[in-house]
Amino acid sequence: MTQLPILDLSLSTEDDTIQMARRFARILRGGDVLLLEGDIGAGKTFFARALIRERLGYPEDVPSPTFTLVQTYEADVAIWHCDLYRLSHPNEAVELGLQDAFETAICLIEWPDRLGELCPETALRLEFKAGDHHSVRITGPADWKRRLESEYA
Repeated sequence: MTQLPILDLSLSTEDDTIQMARRFARILRGGDVLLLEGDIGAGKTFFARALIRERLGYPEDVPSPTFTLVQTYEADVAIWHCDLYRLSHPNEAVELGLQDAFETAICLIEWPDRLGELCPETALRLEFKAGDHHSVRITGPADWKRRLESEYA
């Protein structure tokens, strides 16, 4: 599936990232996969925490899944927050049950390059960059562009 440029956003403050996460929380549904890319400190986990808290509707301790690999949350639909940095082969993602989660849960995947060929074609890619101001470039299939227009018109 063709990946199209959808949005380039400046995230000058933490509140900008929280607002972006809230917008995503409103439109995500089971089976949606967000691929969170970027260097350490670029804002991937901060975004994921804000999105999870918004979707849950209450303050929740949202630890980084760096060591556990996967943290799951029960909202109106299951949310899987995954950090695949420590995986050495895509088959390890299969052992975690990610392929099933891709079909039914909202999946937030940090270090998605570890998925290799298992990466869903319908996933939305968010490339976070740190600098004087953080930013995110969003690319994905055309249907994501239509879905995001309601939040970023």
